[in-house]
Amino acid sequence: MVIIIAASAGWYAFSSFKSTAATNTTTSSSSGPVYAIINTTQGVIEAQLFPSVAPKTVANFVNLANSGFYNNLVWHRIVAGFVIQTGDPNTRNGGGNPATWGTGGSNTTVPLETNSADVAAGYVNNVGYLGMARSSSPNSGSSQFYINLADNPSLNGQYTVFGKVISGMNAALTIGSLPVNSNSQPVTPSQAMVLSITIKNTP
Repeated sequence: MVIIIAASAGWYAFSSFKSTAATNTTTSSSSGPVYAIINTTQGVIEAQLFPSVAPKTVANFVNLANSGFYNNLVWHRIVAGFVIQTGDPNTRNGGGNPATWGTGGSNTTVPLETNSADVAAGYVNNVGYLGMARSSSPNSGSSQFYINLADNPSLNGQYTVFGKVISGMNAALTIGSLPVNSNSQPVTPSQAMVLSITIKNTP
């Protein structure tokens, strides 16, 4: 099941796509809570992020979200009972070549931020937790992330867990139940969009 975090033509391939999104200098603070409001076509998903556990991953995610990088991207990989995944700029507005969906990223990368202590503390790929997708290289996380729709212990220790859904999991599950093609892409991309992501310091 691990390979579902991969693109249809192999592992999720980091792209050299250049975006001004990563030039935003706003970062998250490890001293206080950070929340992401993920506005989707199926409802709002609110997640608490874990800057104390995955500081570089959260800071990168916050920078990209604050710059509008995630606006109007497709949940390009949907597997009911497993994960939904987004964050590829190749999917913006549901356009581009679907054959390239899953291969794009931002111009920043973050290292793998997970260890046995984190897993023991409960920062794992259980239902509702957010993880950072990557290529076969452990330190290749970029902009693509996924939400676990079920407990996926096979992913633990392999992908950075950096947040957890605290409300709106029904929206994530609705996205996970949308019709998909043989490549796990939504048949109707307009039904599976991230409209925006807003970062807040309070729920």
